[in-house]
Amino acid sequence: MPNTYFQFKQFRIDQDLCAMKVCTDSCVFGAYVEVSQAKRILDIGTGTGLLALMVAQRSVAVVEAVEINPEAQLQAEQNFAESPWAERLQLHPMPLQEFTKNCSQQYDVILSNPPFFLASLKSDNAAKNTAKHTGDLLFEDILTFAQKHLSPEGKLYLLLPPAEASHFAELAKAHALYLAETLEVYTRTEGKCIRHIQTYTFAPTTQAVSKKLDIREEDGTTYTADFTALLRDYYLIF
Repeated sequence: MPNTYFQFKQFRIDQDLCAMKVCTDSCVFGAYVEVSQAKRILDIGTGTGLLALMVAQRSVAVVEAVEINPEAQLQAEQNFAESPWAERLQLHPMPLQEFTKNCSQQYDVILSNPPFFLASLKSDNAAKNTAKHTGDLLFEDILTFAQKHLSPEGKLYLLLPPAEASHFAELAKAHALYLAETLEVYTRTEGKCIRHIQTYTFAPTTQAVSKKLDIREEDGTTYTADFTALLRDYYLIF
């Protein structure tokens, strides 16, 4: 049974109400996105509030978050309120489609670990389906929102499996958003690529920068130096 909370160095994530728990690839994502110069950040589909809290720790930005699931909304509100950055965190308890109607803000960073399984079978868990499968939150909704509300020099960050990442990159072009960089995340050295962290901007590119991160060494147990350096400010074990 998963833990009901995950303790980081500067904050805690209670997760008993959420279908999707804290996972390693999400932690990599939250630690990787560049937010040092951002003044306003939006996390789309915040879940427990993990990503919003991770970027709040590394910035002075106002961090807003959108979440559709009622249980996750309660969880995120609790985690935000109990964090050191509560005054800079704001939850919008609604679907992105509804939030879009009255949003007039521009964001320096928009990030999302969205529902991503386009064709796989759904489970019997309705909350997990909402969290993992496109349906309520579509790629097109994220792109339409970003095209309108990302600042001219801003960046859109996505965490997706490799196949869905390629699909999103093609869709993005129609919204004048272009893939600038991809970090390929591998389970271990010489292991399987499980996720792409993509960076999009409004600047057209001929060839996106490609980087790689191995979570563990080839033995499948020892964390790599790159992973350790990335998560050092967050994980208690480092």
